[in-house]
Amino acid sequence: MKIYTKTGDKGETSLVAGVRVPKFADRVEAYGTCDEANSQIGLALSLLPDSLDWSELRGVFHVVQTKLFHVGAELATPEGKKVGWPIVDEDVTFLEGQIDKLDADLPPLTNFVLPGGHPAAAAFHVARTVVRRAERKAVHVAQQEQVNQAVVKYLNRLSDYLFVVARHVNQMTATAEQTLHES
Repeated sequence: MKIYTKTGDKGETSLVAGVRVPKFADRVEAYGTCDEANSQIGLALSLLPDSLDWSELRGVFHVVQTKLFHVGAELATPEGKKVGWPIVDEDVTFLEGQIDKLDADLPPLTNFVLPGGHPAAAAFHVARTVVRRAERKAVHVAQQEQVNQAVVKYLNRLSDYLFVVARHVNQMTATAEQTLHES
């Protein structure tokens, strides 16, 4: 199979089921932003230290990245077409469980946390902001067409999870979190 097809050379791409749309279509923007977030998560994972055991977190992210691919597939599926791997409420619940598990070991928040710290934590913060953008784009699509509401919920929880993961990475690497100081 060739990597290039030349079918997008005129500024169009195909949604699932072969529906052709402009590359700037709202659905394309939404699933493209999910792809960007998934790549950013991959970068963040590559920055985790080798000295600590991160296998459990990497395992969770294998699930998360797969589900994020499924979110993109849902957003790439036009209204009225069947989705191969639908996001369900249990996927959202899974993220909530992961958030609660990590958050239980973190110091309580008393101020806004500034993104940064360990390079992996900083990258998870960037991933969080990309997921928030994907969420905004998914909400925009959902205002125009039918979108599985679990997709929007999943993106919302995923950004929360990435925030907690960034804090967890800073804690596990003994990297101080910077907080907002009012002036």
